[in-house]
Amino acid sequence: MRLLLASTSPARRALLDGMGIPYTAEAPGVEEDLPAGTPVDDAVRMLALRKARAVSARHPDALVLGADQLAEVDGRVLGKPGSREEAREQLDSLIGRDHRLVTAVALVGRGDEQLEVDVVTLRFYPVSGEELERYIDTGEWQGCAGGYRIEGRGQALVEGLHGDRTSVQGLPMLPVVRMLRARGFPVL
Repeated sequence: MRLLLASTSPARRALLDGMGIPYTAEAPGVEEDLPAGTPVDDAVRMLALRKARAVSARHPDALVLGADQLAEVDGRVLGKPGSREEAREQLDSLIGRDHRLVTAVALVGRGDEQLEVDVVTLRFYPVSGEELERYIDTGEWQGCAGGYRIEGRGQALVEGLHGDRTSVQGLPMLPVVRMLRARGFPVL
């Protein structure tokens, strides 16, 4: 049984590598646009399924993992910032406050689809403007919902979290293992 990861994210690959789970990564090549006003939980579900289905269509004999993640603060959805200024704005909205990081993971293939959503609540330290600029200078904000990367220097922003740290990294491994086991995929 082959496993494909519908992502080229280094963080997602590192999580699977850490488990020793054999897989191949492939870019899903899908549009990530959604109708305006789509609730964050629905948005990540739709996108995780869209990514997994796209790769599954190219490899119908494989199991395909797809994932998507968005941050939410005060009902405002934060995706991947497109510029340094947008990263600063997003991070500034999180400083000293709680926010939700919502991650969906889908397992598609062999005539079945499974989908789970994992939510982590994080609180950022009330860092100074100078500290924030130093973090933005690292470039870690690129390609990350909310503009930070917890597996890098971004962990210095996090005062605390409630939930699964692997979910913050982009692939909630507890649901992944549960779904793979349910499909008979060897995880050990």
